[in-house]
Amino acid sequence: MPRNHRVNDSGPDRPAPHPLPRIMIISARVGAGHDGAAAELGRRLEDAGFAVDRRDFLDLLPAGLGRLLSATYHRMLTWAPRAYQRLYASTEHPGHPGLLVRSLVRSCRRRTLRAVAPGTVAVVSTYPGASHVLGGLRLAGRLRMPAFTYLTDFSVHPLWVAPGIDAHLAPHRVPAGQAQAWGAARVTVVSPVTGERFVPADDGARTAARAAFGLPADRALALVVAGSWGVGAVRESAAEILASGAAVPVVVCGANEALAEQLRADGFPYVRGWETDMPGLMRACDVLVQNAGGLTSLEAFASGLPVVTFRCIPGHGRTNAAALDEAGLALWVRDPAALGSVLTSLTTGALGARQRAAGLGLFTSEPGPAAVITTVVAEHAARQAPVARPTRPARRGVRTLAVGLAGAAAFGIAAPAQAGEVVPARWESAAHHLIERYEP
Repeated sequence: MPRNHRVNDSGPDRPAPHPLPRIMIISARVGAGHDGAAAELGRRLEDAGFAVDRRDFLDLLPAGLGRLLSATYHRMLTWAPRAYQRLYASTEHPGHPGLLVRSLVRSCRRRTLRAVAPGTVAVVSTYPGASHVLGGLRLAGRLRMPAFTYLTDFSVHPLWVAPGIDAHLAPHRVPAGQAQAWGAARVTVVSPVTGERFVPADDGARTAARAAFGLPADRALALVVAGSWGVGAVRESAAEILASGAAVPVVVCGANEALAEQLRADGFPYVRGWETDMPGLMRACDVLVQNAGGLTSLEAFASGLPVVTFRCIPGHGRTNAAALDEAGLALWVRDPAALGSVLTSLTTGALGARQRAAGLGLFTSEPGPAAVITTVVAEHAARQAPVARPTRPARRGVRTLAVGLAGAAAFGIAAPAQAGEVVPARWESAAHHLIERYEP
């Protein structure tokens, strides 16, 4: 049964339960990071008492433009990385987006509005293009509920910051600072969203995972990833890890079947295509070597794996590498000659323990994004509540209680519960119903 479906067992003489407030999340199937963040954020919002609708930004674009946009991006990363780097750098400036972006945004505003279901109290974007659509609709007064941007990358390109967005949620102070520098509104640092199964492994769990995947029990293992598309200098990275003698590479190629075949032909024994059990594979390994700095890095932090950035892809791969290095979360190895010593220090030395602690600290030091979204929604509801005085003085106390409940949710009385994403959704619901019930 769907998570947001409730059976009406109230009987014929009882009113049906009030529908859940809705939140729409817009992501994009450009790689897997935007969709992965949207899926986990949606799960947490459902746990907080909302019904969640998911939409893909590419499907909101007209005339197949979404498919063309995704395919072009994929081809540039695969066949023309230098051209992608130039394009990325050319748009790294504040201000309004270019003509092409503005045209794409205008083309799907009407479709986006039609996608907003009745009862929606907020809209969340995990993709820059969607943020510009939502921000424009907010500025035009056509979208009346709060709009959020959840920053999926550790570095913030100016296109992530859209005028009109009510709040930007960042997974660390480094991307938060970058977003603020680009002029983002209400930037809040939140804990990252990763799946529930990404947790640290003890020795027993690691031994069991290695046996399940057929991996050697007595060697340091480096998990090599290149996103869901398997792009970048993956063969070179695997060869240099193996040559260093510091670890055995376990390579995940994503949807790139040609890459997997090439690696197997090169003689690498541990090559995987599309991996359905990344939590288990992370439990089996000792260090993650990545080239893009996306969602997989956050999943590694949650799993207690130290992270190395090596031979990163252009554009966001390089800026994410710099931001993760600045944050002290992932070492950016620029010189292949230094790779072996870094891997050894991370798998056997004190450096690895420090990096694991830093990564895990991301998930305990800040409130969860669902809690912050709930708070802003409650603030918005309190501001929109009518202020006319009730006709009967006896109802004034109930009205005051309703506004007080909304304010309590808004200003975080339940802050000690935020780390576990336990948010006072029922308080907001109670305030909403009291305000409606006793409005004169």
